Amino acid sequence: MRATFMYGAGDVRVETVPDPTIQQPTDAVVRVVRACVCGSDLHRYRSLPASGTGRPMGHELIGVVEETGSAVTAVHPGDFVVAPFSFQDNTCAFCREGFHTSCVDGGWYGSPETGGLQAELARIPLADGSLVVVPDTDPTTADPSLLASLLALSDVYLTGHHAAHMGRVGPGTTVTVIGDGAVGLSAVLASRRLGAERIILMGRHTERTDLGREWGATDVVAARGAEGVAQVMDLTRGEGSHVAIEAVGLMPAYEQAYGIVRPGGVVSRIGIPQYEDAPVGFGSLFGKNATLTGGPAPVRAYLEAGIADVLAGEIEPGRVFDIELPLTAAAEAYRLMDTREALKVALRP
Repeated sequence: MRATFMYGAGDVRVETVPDPTIQQPTDAVVRVVRACVCGSDLHRYRSLPASGTGRPMGHELIGVVEETGSAVTAVHPGDFVVAPFSFQDNTCAFCREGFHTSCVDGGWYGSPETGGLQAELARIPLADGSLVVVPDTDPTTADPSLLASLLALSDVYLTGHHAAHMGRVGPGTTVTVIGDGAVGLSAVLASRRLGAERIILMGRHTERTDLGREWGATDVVAARGAEGVAQVMDLTRGEGSHVAIEAVGLMPAYEQAYGIVRPGGVVSRIGIPQYEDAPVGFGSLFGKNATLTGGPAPVRAYLEAGIADVLAGEIEPGRVFDIELPLTAAAEAYRLMDTREALKVALRP
């Protein structure tokens, strides 16, 4: 099969490697229908040290089950499935409490042991807890827009939903989303679905913020830093936002978040932090009685409901995919996203 590997910053290659096989009785092998490049993949694309050994890439897919281990009972060969970006047993204490990314038996794709999902075939550990069947859907005849929306459920949309959920977005709330990438836009859509009264999107790319407006953003602020904070405070009559969703992962975005959150509000971080020391003292969170929350999204917790919403036509989160390329063009997919020529790129085998 063909699979994507990264050998260092900017060095993405698609190589022919042996097909994955069942290694544990709880495994499944899935034939990929669609995969994609994630914004988090760009962190490695920009900074991964050069190595003679390629790192398997990709953690998002929809596909068809090819083979299952002897202990797998929830999915069967021929099932069309969505795979969340982490694998989990869906039975441990943390999974039962809705935090599947902390599963005691779970883990992450992209290691030599698990492989990556930007490939033609993928081994899915803990298949019963990690794969969710899409009912009554044939991927060979499904509309491409439906496939894109189902793919968005493997990470990006439900990551945005998690940010809004953890931020306690609800009717009557004012939400500010910092970042107009695919996760930020997904957080806008999720905040609207959760009943936010006002949604301010902080972003500078008009083609992206236009989609944000379609998805429920009532205001767009293009300014950053102190000027952006001042504009949000002006829009909120000096009160600030009930919820500030930080969807970038860089310190200036976090500083904007605590600058605009109102007293008693919530800063919900969903962008993977590219920093270790986040201010939480009197001048940032403590003085406002503000709450800091967020973390890796437990996509598995939300997946059945997300699939139902997509199949019912209530949401179309796949609109974040503005380009689709063959898997063999994975390097170009990374380049396009790195240069912001693409919002999010889907890959087809």
